[in-house]
Amino acid sequence: MIIGMEWNEAGVRNCLKETVPINGSTYPSGLPAAATVVKEVLSNVSKSVYLLDITTLSQLRKDAHPAIYNGLRGMDCTHWCVAGLPDTWNQLLSAALI
Repeated sequence: MIIGMEWNEAGVRNCLKETVPINGSTYPSGLPAAATVVKEVLSNVSKSVYLLDITTLSQLRKDAHPAIYNGLRGMDCTHWCVAGLPDTWNQLLSAALI
């Protein structure tokens, strides 16, 4: 669940009226432990693997979470705000494939 205190805005419970990404290139709450594990595992795989790492990019977008499912009945920004974060992922994937 992503809430305002994760981007240093205590009291914000959803992405309603959030129109700009977090400033800077690091997420205030840091990289999720799972992302570190994935990178470690992939670095030890014998086959060549390309990871399109969208973790930090996604964290910096306040609209990157389906908040309607977080129990707080907020905005489902990932699926309803155009252009949303999945559109950005698709552009990056397309560029990586070309």
